[in-house]
Amino acid sequence: MLWNPWHGCRKCSPGCMNCYVYFLDGLREKNAAEITKNKTGFDLPIKRDRHGNYKIPAGTELGTCFTSDFFIEEADGWRGEAWEMIKRRSDVRFLIPTKRIRQFAECAPDDWGEGYPNVTIAVSCENQAKADERLPLLLDIKAARKYVFVSPILEYVDLSEYLAGGGIDAVSVGGESYANARECDFDWVRRIFSDCRKFGVEFDFHQTGSNFLKDGRRYRIKHRDEHSQAKKGEEYLRAELNENENRNG
Repeated sequence: MLWNPWHGCRKCSPGCMNCYVYFLDGLREKNAAEITKNKTGFDLPIKRDRHGNYKIPAGTELGTCFTSDFFIEEADGWRGEAWEMIKRRSDVRFLIPTKRIRQFAECAPDDWGEGYPNVTIAVSCENQAKADERLPLLLDIKAARKYVFVSPILEYVDLSEYLAGGGIDAVSVGGESYANARECDFDWVRRIFSDCRKFGVEFDFHQTGSNFLKDGRRYRIKHRDEHSQAKKGEEYLRAELNENENRNG
């Protein structure tokens, strides 16, 4: 489930080139570079139904700011209230992805301490350069859980030095979607899966992208099938690794 307290973003990275938010907003003749507060869904975490119950049930994982960036400067005036709702709903797990981890220190609430127990901070890094730029910053902050999104994956990203210390809880890999999608090579996914397995880090392949390369063959995947095809790919990787371990064991 998603909560987008504000919408729109400014491109700041190679992974932003074919941003799905810009693509979808373009279909509606909307300017995705304009950052606007969500008029009807800003207070989604604390909305109640007619019986007085929260509309977002306890235990829900709420993907936060997937059509913007939680730490974008234009949201400085709204973020404090968003943090208050996150703190109030301690029974909901908030997953906050960002490309702007450098701004975390000045954007964290005063009582952040070791991190709110219900908040996961996830850093997006689409290539090695961005991994090397952002992941040391992620490892340096306090947070209950820390994820890495290699998405949209543009090359094999060696995460070994960042996984080795145990500070990363999970890695999720995904390809690029929609028009002009750059390729997602299954071999890159395989190698990152192997790295995660080596260091005991949770792994997820969340989408193939629209332009998927496997064993030299290119597949054009419909967006509605990207997730299900990725899950099949993940099952294949686990079976492949188990087979190799049995053969060598």
